[in-house]
Amino acid sequence: MFKPARMKKLSIITLDKYADSAVSSLHEASIVQIQDISERIQQDAEWKQILKPAHATPFTGRLSSLLMKTTGTIDFLHSVRKREKGMLKMVKGFINPPPIEKTEIDEIGTEELIQKAETVLDQVDSKTKPLEEKLSQLDAEKAQLENAHKVAENLTDFNVDLADLRESERVSIIVGKISNLSYDEFKESVKGITDEIEVFDTDALEKEFKILIVITSREFADEVTSGLRKLEFERFEFPGVTGKPSEIISSSESRIESIEQEKKVVLSDLAEISAEWKPQLLVLKEQLEIEKQRSEIYSSFGETQNTVMLEGWVTAKKLDKALEIIDNSTEGHSIVDVSDPDVEKDDIPVHLDNPKFAKPYETFVHMYSTPTYREVDPTILMAIIFPFFFGFCLTDAGYGIIDALLGVVLYKGMGKKSKFIGSFGLILIACGIWAFILGMITNGFIGNFFPKWVTGGVPLPTTIGLIDAFVHPEIILIIAIIVGVIHINMGLVIGAYNNIVRGEKKEALGAQIVWILLEIGIVLAAAGYLLAGSMILAIPGALVAVAAVGIMVYINGAFGIMDLTGFLGNLLSYARLLALCLSTGGIAMTVNILAGLVGDMIPFVGIIVAVIIFLGGHMANLAFQSLGAFINSLRLHYVEYFAQFYIGGSQKFRAFRTKRKYTDLGGK
Repeated sequence: MFKPARMKKLSIITLDKYADSAVSSLHEASIVQIQDISERIQQDAEWKQILKPAHATPFTGRLSSLLMKTTGTIDFLHSVRKREKGMLKMVKGFINPPPIEKTEIDEIGTEELIQKAETVLDQVDSKTKPLEEKLSQLDAEKAQLENAHKVAENLTDFNVDLADLRESERVSIIVGKISNLSYDEFKESVKGITDEIEVFDTDALEKEFKILIVITSREFADEVTSGLRKLEFERFEFPGVTGKPSEIISSSESRIESIEQEKKVVLSDLAEISAEWKPQLLVLKEQLEIEKQRSEIYSSFGETQNTVMLEGWVTAKKLDKALEIIDNSTEGHSIVDVSDPDVEKDDIPVHLDNPKFAKPYETFVHMYSTPTYREVDPTILMAIIFPFFFGFCLTDAGYGIIDALLGVVLYKGMGKKSKFIGSFGLILIACGIWAFILGMITNGFIGNFFPKWVTGGVPLPTTIGLIDAFVHPEIILIIAIIVGVIHINMGLVIGAYNNIVRGEKKEALGAQIVWILLEIGIVLAAAGYLLAGSMILAIPGALVAVAAVGIMVYINGAFGIMDLTGFLGNLLSYARLLALCLSTGGIAMTVNILAGLVGDMIPFVGIIVAVIIFLGGHMANLAFQSLGAFINSLRLHYVEYFAQFYIGGSQKFRAFRTKRKYTDLGGK
């Protein structure tokens, strides 16, 4: 329970005609991690004599291509789906998302799946392609009309047919927009180019710009254009546009409106196709993904002319099931060698095996680093301590209730679709419960809400007076430091155990045990001093402390003394528990005071403003303090606690697994 799951190593040899069946069965069972042996075959001379690296099946490329096309089609159909509008629908979808209806399918061969995928994709293409082309045509036409509309708006003052502004064999006409400052510079520059030029201008729609129509001889056109380009002149392009600006504006607006109506019809047709075909395509995509994984896994095998060999890892609990699957899928034509891992040589994958209540916290452990096969798995301890630390930082029963309810919403809502969100919801529930418990005994419920407005200054009946945070903060600080001492010493004990198991007894003595001895010595000496100078405890305590320092210097050298400040700093880090506790309550009390003042001082609307301040202030405080409590609780584990014992760096156990979200295999 406090160690990663015990692993077994499998070496499997079977006839190649049973390879597909074995791979499919192991993939569906999702209990064995396949190990790549192709590199070892190439490097090991003995293996190289009898085996050669296997290759992915010849269907892999086609499967990848079809999977990419299917994914693209799904993305397109998703973009044109019919959307449910309204905030209420969105909130309902978050709180209670509709369940995913799975489709029962039969196991089919790779070639049959490829043929099925090609047929389905061709059918969808035949329906969507004409509509996509129509949509593209409408968008292109709309873009041209919008450009013509923009040009016409800028040329309204000229009232000229745009067809007359086209270039001829001898005359070049340049139309565009230029800033006022650049326009003055342009007028000066053209004087040195030619006299055969006419410039018409008017103010643009945007301030500080002018619209120009420049008419000049073709032989000077390039030079004039070059000069304008240097002045950041924006040239208008309107090929094929005819009519006066007012006519163009009217006709383009009318046509754009009709295009929008046509697009709505096309998009409606596409939405119907999406509703009809998207579920089938999601099923097809999942089948292709699974088949692609099976095709690619062969590159991890070794092979002879008639056999294949593979190696893998399985947890000891699932060994019998794995052996049964292999035997059934190969009809008994297989040899399986089961061995214990060599902890010194093998790169053993690590699978964390924890009770249900601790499972969500495995994510935190993996985020830090997957523990080694022989070290202690801290997940259970973290599952107990992390929510307590969160509650200690928040210490507000009202906020705790809200956090717990939010956790329930996440777990019951999006947690149905996402394992990560579901786990986070369970963690938030536990954190909220601890915040509620600690808030009730320290007189914290939405700050001083009850004493201020409900009980007339009397604390909550569940309050333990000695640990009322704002009456006795020094007691809360002492509790925080004691909690820190216990937490760090748990880490020291685990670290000493890990080092002893690995045979590194000197490391255990110098890195963990010496600190425990030093603490024992200090506690005994302090107890002797406090008990009226009792030498019975003081002298042995001082001797133990001195001995601990001596061991520290002997093992770690003179610089080992410098670790004393680091160790003390780790202990003092737990004072953050008090700091966040007081900040949560202090800000909550401030919000209550402000709301009360506004309600009393402002007539008529004061009560409304007070409610807004109360709700907004507490929502903001809840969000920031919950985030701070979460981060600080995680930090106390990662920095202060794990630093005492954690090694990590192993690979996570990753079973060769099918991910069936939209399909169920018939007969399974």
